[in-house]
Amino acid sequence: MPNIKLTLSYDGTNYHGFQLQQNADTIQARLEQAVKTVFGVSRRITAAGRTDAGVHALGQVVNFYADTRIPADRIPYALNSVLPADIVVTDATFVPDDFHARYSAKSKIYRYTVDSAPHPRVLTRHYTYHIRRTPDLARMQHAAATLVGEHDFRSFMASGSSVKQTVRKLLRLEVQEQDQYITITAEADGFLYNMVRIIAGTLLEVGWSKRAPDLGPVLAALDRNAAGRTAPAHGLVLAEVKYQ
Repeated sequence: MPNIKLTLSYDGTNYHGFQLQQNADTIQARLEQAVKTVFGVSRRITAAGRTDAGVHALGQVVNFYADTRIPADRIPYALNSVLPADIVVTDATFVPDDFHARYSAKSKIYRYTVDSAPHPRVLTRHYTYHIRRTPDLARMQHAAATLVGEHDFRSFMASGSSVKQTVRKLLRLEVQEQDQYITITAEADGFLYNMVRIIAGTLLEVGWSKRAPDLGPVLAALDRNAAGRTAPAHGLVLAEVKYQ
């Protein structure tokens, strides 16, 4: 039975996150219903990451097993014909049996976008976090550099997670600004619960001079209370999952 890998993008505004939930509309529920309609069988899909309510994706990856005569390059068209307009399959390939959307991933890239214009820009309001006070970009960039590398990121993990191993390797953390949009790009071998949103909130506090640019002491504290606030979900996008 073929192992099918899908790449998809979605607008998370109207969903209660990716993962299946009882009595809630989720990305996974919509996608599994589409798979059932197209392939004629119920299949549980595996995702590279479980995005929270309101979080978006441009490069989410899932896999599932199903017999089909549909060529790989036609699968996106078939699925998109029955998916809602805010969930789009952009690519499909047949992959080896041992491919796993989550465990085969080498790294993931998330992007958090802040709108620092004087007034919210209406066309991007669902995808950016509007702030009323412009932060110091250089301070944010300095702080970001202190987090790059392999560290215990327990201070940047929201409560409620059952994860016991909190060491992650942050491969890059970039802060850039263009047209008063501030983009925070994070790539790591894995992320903890709300890690990117907490990093974004903490970097903004640095930019507002509410805390020092050296975030080493925050890492060393191993305490969520040492880091900054959690930035809102709608500014976050799962941009890409890398497998090589």
